[in-house]
Amino acid sequence: MNADGKAKELGLDLTHSAGPVANYVPAVTTGKLVYLSGKGPTRPDGTLVLGKVGADLNVDEAYDAARLVGIQLLAALREHLGGSLDSVSRVIKLLGMVNCTPDFGEQPKVINGCSDLLVAVFGENGKHARSAVGMGSLPNQIPVEIEMIVELK
Repeated sequence: MNADGKAKELGLDLTHSAGPVANYVPAVTTGKLVYLSGKGPTRPDGTLVLGKVGADLNVDEAYDAARLVGIQLLAALREHLGGSLDSVSRVIKLLGMVNCTPDFGEQPKVINGCSDLLVAVFGENGKHARSAVGMGSLPNQIPVEIEMIVELK
């Protein structure tokens, strides 16, 4: 099954990509690579998930927030590519940033929310290189921000 079909089967709404909040573009293509700007956890109603992981959110809640970020990244990518994910060859890299308390050490488990979604949509081609790091704060006090690089066919 192609990526668009898999996203539909999973019930993902990829029609509401949150726009930039400052002076940048959501995605840039150079050659066969698409670089996606960092996205935050936006709910379908447009509101943001807020809070610090380890204080306001537990690992499971933060995982769900990272999954929402994955949906936002896919929506931005789909929009950038003219309405389809089917020209994506593979996901190359994620940079996952977790707004967390100093003693929190489970950043990889949080970013799995996005990684697991990408593998569900793209299969083996959704497996990627990745960094998952802790931050003292993120814009608007969101718990997770993720950047993504994909390769086109």
